[in-house]
Amino acid sequence: MITVFCKNSQQNRDYAFGTSLKEIAVAENVKLDYPILGALVNNKVRDMSYRIYRPCVINFFDITSEYGNDMYMRSLFFMLFKVVSDVLPQVHLRILHSISGGKYCALDGCDQPIDDVLVGKLRQRMFDLVKENLPFRRMELPTAEALSEYARHGMEEKERLFRYRKRIYTTIYALGDKINYYYGFLVPSTGYLTLFDIERYESGLLLKSPSRKHPTSLQNTRRSPKLFTAYKYYKEAVQWLGVPYVYNLNEKIVAGEIGEIISVNEAFQENRFADIAREIRQRQSVKMVLISGPSSSGKTTSCKRISVQLAIQGYHPVQVSVDDFFVEREETPLDEKGEKDFEALEAIDLQLFNNTLLQLMEGKEVELPTFDFQQGKKLWLGKKVQMKANSILVIEGIHCLNPKLTSAIPDDQKYKIFVSALTSVSIDSQNPIPTTDNRLIRRIVRDHKYRGYSALETLRRWQSVRNGEARNIFPYQENADVMVNSALIFELGFLKPYAVPLLREVPETEPEYAEARRLLKFLSYFKTIPEDNIPTSSILREFVGGSLFHY
Repeated sequence: MITVFCKNSQQNRDYAFGTSLKEIAVAENVKLDYPILGALVNNKVRDMSYRIYRPCVINFFDITSEYGNDMYMRSLFFMLFKVVSDVLPQVHLRILHSISGGKYCALDGCDQPIDDVLVGKLRQRMFDLVKENLPFRRMELPTAEALSEYARHGMEEKERLFRYRKRIYTTIYALGDKINYYYGFLVPSTGYLTLFDIERYESGLLLKSPSRKHPTSLQNTRRSPKLFTAYKYYKEAVQWLGVPYVYNLNEKIVAGEIGEIISVNEAFQENRFADIAREIRQRQSVKMVLISGPSSSGKTTSCKRISVQLAIQGYHPVQVSVDDFFVEREETPLDEKGEKDFEALEAIDLQLFNNTLLQLMEGKEVELPTFDFQQGKKLWLGKKVQMKANSILVIEGIHCLNPKLTSAIPDDQKYKIFVSALTSVSIDSQNPIPTTDNRLIRRIVRDHKYRGYSALETLRRWQSVRNGEARNIFPYQENADVMVNSALIFELGFLKPYAVPLLREVPETEPEYAEARRLLKFLSYFKTIPEDNIPTSSILREFVGGSLFHY
């Protein structure tokens, strides 16, 4: 017998070797707000078919958990894949990225209009599968056998991906007569997927699922034309470079061709900054450039590189960081938990900030503060600036697209830029890489390098950071004149050797261990890219050091 402690029931109980999580949930009479989807077993994510063979601590979760929500979404991916394969056998489904409250999907090779009739047929077939309650069958196969299965089903991209994962066994999921691989566990069966929708969106589909906070309803479709254009722009770039998927990137590394990919990708990004500077020059009324974006999006380096391009256009850039205008630590507003909310707009001294901008634009000499984060107060160190006839303000901060930040400045004098790491490479056509993963790995590396934080500390803070972004940044992203993707095709292969040792330090005893394991598995798909391949002007230098810019 094995002793199990169930956190949900707060009971210790002995179970026979090989008892499944499904059986334990029944025996413990676990009742959650929504159907049980899986569990953390010694802080490792497991599906309900998992069987125990040693003492453990179990914590069952539902869709309101991050892990449960991910399982639900991946399971919808597989169900949509099966339906598209059944209804449109000549079509290749690509699940691309998050947008407008759902996942945008392309139907490559579709020879009929993607209209309401076709979407209705796909939707109805998905609901039929829910009623049939088909199991998602998880199989562990020798990797050589799994590769043969992928080849037999014409899934070349899966076969090529797993050539670079040196594992004896590989997981395959089956749904009816279809097989696939998903980056993580799935729910037990299609009967669990009771809430979803698909609708026409641009030239493809939008797959919608419940959110963690509101699992009984779907998010309203919020059109984001600028964000969609930015995604499309960079997706076309990776197709042109020939690296839409991780296996393409790995093949370039093995072939010794990654240097060319890096050079072209960096030049492509620099050209984007140059285009923006030229557009600003054409707008005669612009007096300030406002740069916003979520955590670890590369705002600071973007600010500096755009400043260089503005100088080429004949401007004298004057850089200002909103972070230097924080209120004193004791004046920081509190969030709903009573903790200091450093990401609230009210954490900025708005009166001082706007007065400073107005004086600068009037041509007056102004002393800029420097915020000391250790002391929690502004320091006046004699940093004086004055605008020249050809000067332009370049301002960087998370609130820069919020109209309240620069309410004293006329709109026609502003040019607004939203910077984010819009991941353009996917693991494969049914496994997109969340942009949050890109930024989280950047932040883990940066926090350790410059702030001395462990990966555990960064992971603990991450949800709070994301909550702040949802409140203070993303609602304003469509206010931007232009969106810039700071993600680089090759960056995860470059960041891997920095992030992996830090993630391995997260102890099994901590709840964040599950997330660290997930990220380690994710990074295992990438081959490593040596540091000497990365130029000193790269945005990635903001996170690992060695930049030609001063931060």
